[in-house]
Amino acid sequence: MWFLSMGTDMGIDLGTATVLVYLKGKGVILKEPSVVAIDKNTNRILAVGEEARKMIGRTPGNIVAVRPLRDGVISDYDITEKMLKYFIRKACGKRRISAPKVMVCVPSQATEVEKRAVMDAARNAGAKRVFLIEEPLAAAIGAGIDIAKPMGNMVVDIGGGTTDVAVISLGGVVVRASIKVAGDQFDEAIIKYIRNKYKLMIGERTAEELKITVGSAYPGLRNESMNIKGRNLVTGLPDNVLVTTNEMVEALSDTVKIIAETVHSVLEKTPPELVADIIDSGIVMTGGGALLFGLDILIEKQTGVKVIFTEDSVSCVAVGTGKVLSYLDKLEVALSESEVTMIE
Repeated sequence: MWFLSMGTDMGIDLGTATVLVYLKGKGVILKEPSVVAIDKNTNRILAVGEEARKMIGRTPGNIVAVRPLRDGVISDYDITEKMLKYFIRKACGKRRISAPKVMVCVPSQATEVEKRAVMDAARNAGAKRVFLIEEPLAAAIGAGIDIAKPMGNMVVDIGGGTTDVAVISLGGVVVRASIKVAGDQFDEAIIKYIRNKYKLMIGERTAEELKITVGSAYPGLRNESMNIKGRNLVTGLPDNVLVTTNEMVEALSDTVKIIAETVHSVLEKTPPELVADIIDSGIVMTGGGALLFGLDILIEKQTGVKVIFTEDSVSCVAVGTGKVLSYLDKLEVALSESEVTMIE
């Protein structure tokens, strides 16, 4: 295995949609889609990351572009291991030294089997010691929150496959919830809406572009439109339609409502003293899915608590995951085994 001679310890945000690698002393040095292109005939990996993402929906029969992580956990172990190995090598350069310590974040309600799969994949990819940390804790640390204080902080991390909501105080998670509704489900809702309303089949990349360009979680905040192309399900021929923001609000309404209700539910279960702290400090939102236009307004209306965005929502979890390595000894004392897990 190849690693840099300095700053070899790293944090990895192993996301359903994107993998980010934080290298100690260098910051986030890699951000690529969690996609692998494989030749089905030979089982050979042809491309990983951005190069593989460009192949989605555009490959011949013998080549398939797959995402080995689903809903925040590993769905294809072998491909995940190879993908991790590729990203670690790409992040770390070409000088051979000892393998590093690696901190990987996982959803807050990942099972022991799912945690073990992530640990094994990281070790087999070349890590000497592997640590796991829950995504909300990593997000809070990445956002600059001092989690060791006796003060309630609420973090909502919306990724590609999962939304993690947690109230943190004294270095631990007091109340948590993790749901498999996030950025991927936004895309699926858009694809379903366009299929039902216009009898037009579009792909994931078009749905994502719609979400970013004209999408909104709350009505009346945006007025955009976008022309999209796809296959007409009635004629079987190429077709195009103009889609507006109002239609996207309708398409996304059920999905974003689930997230807002989850945040509300966690607040209801939070001790009163910590709720008072959260009212003062606000709800911190992180993750790529949190960037959906108007989602912060929806959560504010649902909870009555102001919502705060971090400086870089997408990289926040990776930054926190990497920072944890700098004071791991202190964390291992402050946090319970369920929050930071280590494998020798």
